[in-house]
Amino acid sequence: MGELPRKEVAVIIPAYNEEQRILTVLNAAKASKLATEIIVVDDGSQDRTSEVARTVEGVRVIRLKANLGKGGAMVKGVQSTRARLLAFIDADLSGLQGSHIDDIIRPLLQDQCDMCVGIFRGGKVWSDMAQRVAPYLSGQRAIKRDLFEAVPIMSELRMGVEWALENAADRRKSRVVRVLIRGVSNCAKEEKLGVLKGLKARGLMYKEITEAMVKTRRRRPPLGGPRPKHKRRR
Repeated sequence: MGELPRKEVAVIIPAYNEEQRILTVLNAAKASKLATEIIVVDDGSQDRTSEVARTVEGVRVIRLKANLGKGGAMVKGVQSTRARLLAFIDADLSGLQGSHIDDIIRPLLQDQCDMCVGIFRGGKVWSDMAQRVAPYLSGQRAIKRDLFEAVPIMSELRMGVEWALENAADRRKSRVVRVLIRGVSNCAKEEKLGVLKGLKARGLMYKEITEAMVKTRRRRPPLGGPRPKHKRRR
């Protein structure tokens, strides 16, 4: 395979209270051969997420005073860079390596798609199961900037951002590729917060996803045409 074209690729990591987990993700981002910029957006954390992130050389940290939700944090990250290619990675992953991030970015650099989504396989059973049921909710994705900016209410959507991005790609007939990222899992809310608080947080997440579905339907102009074909690469 020939050498990939050199383009600016910003890896943006929205984070909220992830001081115990974010170093694993940052070390993977640093090991990426295709990322040219790494940005952590601390979404009003109450712990030392920002301080831990700043210990990693070359990482730019944006600390928000108030919690805006995932959508708002992603928007702040995008506004802070001029890169035309964006990669979003969750801050609570285990098993993540630089090669996984490159696997998500590479299809964009090769102009095979407008958005590439990373799907968990071979990690924790429950994490794999969740993405078999709803692969469109994966937080690991690389995307062209113009497609990201096609969602005008992104900052309002909090945990519904992944659904909104999939919806925008669908409506614009964008090319979407899904790649398997093996051995990677995220940390369940019940692990982070305990069972009761975790279940409450999970319920809130589903509520925000539902609200995102409603908001994007209300504010979108009608578009017709066939749905785009989604490809999976192994």
